[in-house]
Amino acid sequence: MAVNEALWYLGRGTGLMALLLLSVATALGIATSTGRVLPGLPRFAVTALHRNAGLTAVVFVIVHIGTLLLDPEAQLRLVDVIVPFVGDYRPFWLGLGTLAFDLLLAVMITSLLRQRIGWKVWRIVHWAAYALWPAGLLHAIGTGTDATQVWYWIAAALSVITVGAAFLWRLVPTGGGRA
Repeated sequence: MAVNEALWYLGRGTGLMALLLLSVATALGIATSTGRVLPGLPRFAVTALHRNAGLTAVVFVIVHIGTLLLDPEAQLRLVDVIVPFVGDYRPFWLGLGTLAFDLLLAVMITSLLRQRIGWKVWRIVHWAAYALWPAGLLHAIGTGTDATQVWYWIAAALSVITVGAAFLWRLVPTGGGRA
């Protein structure tokens, strides 16, 4: 297998894994924001899973971007990674990925600095995750070269179902307010 081909497969695979991990992190974030306990898991475990899924997703996103920057077939430029909607390849869909990456960096950096910036600022920036996830999902669907494959749509559907179920769970009244 040629290096270019390996980079291409690694870029595609890490992009899909990043989407799945971001879906899990988003769903767990929605779940923890309700203040309710998830059945079978203590709150600290859900919070730890949310944080670890998010940090692991960041690693996959960085490898995804790095491999596509190195892959001459992808023709991704550094400016495409930083500035949304300026790419040559499917600029709108690529721009959504850039926007998701920028939001991911903001959420990650403010989460690491949470003790220094305060809860209120952290919370406001963390709300960006509600835009980050759908932007990442649409990026995956719009630029993914495997988007014609059934398995790809199953993975995308699982992501939507996971986040959608968490969102619906959040909307269900608890009867007693926050736990």
